[in-house]
Order: sequence, then structure tokens, then C-alpha cells
Amino acid sequence: MTRTVQFLPAALRDFDALDRLIQARVTAALERLASTGYGDVKKLQGRPGDFRLRVGKWRVFFDLDTPGTILVTGIDNRGQAY
Repeated sequence: MTRTVQFLPAALRDFDALDRLIQARVTAALERLASTGYGDVKKLQGRPGDFRLRVGKWRVFFDLDTPGTILVTGIDNRGQAY
């Protein structure tokens, strides 16, 4: 069940704004999700096809519309994400 991870340009800017330790944690969580399907994932209400992956106090938003691809749409702090 290996999937590829792709970032939208806005999500890539969000990722680049994080410090290196948080970037490493987000990368590890996305790699684990892509290879095993495991992670703290929840389907978002009111946003069909959108999911969130919790990484500590950070939220990685993504969709799975394209088979075999995790499309990261944004990364935000928990307090500002919702």
C-alpha cells in the first residue's frame, strides 16, 4: 500500500516555514502514512475528501482523491488550523 506524497505550493511554503525538528517529524509521519497507512488521521467534516494527520500540535491537511497519492494541501498549528 505504498503511496507517493506530493505537496501543493502553499503546503510547501507552510512546510518550509517550520523549524527543522518539526519538518523531520512531519516528514516521518507522512512517510509512515504513505508506506503503512498508519497515523492519527481523521476525515474532516464539511470538507468532502479532506483529511488531517496530527503530528504533535501540528496538523497536516491532505486529500486522497488521486489513487496512490497523498496530496498535502496545508500544514498549520493546531490553534490556528480550525
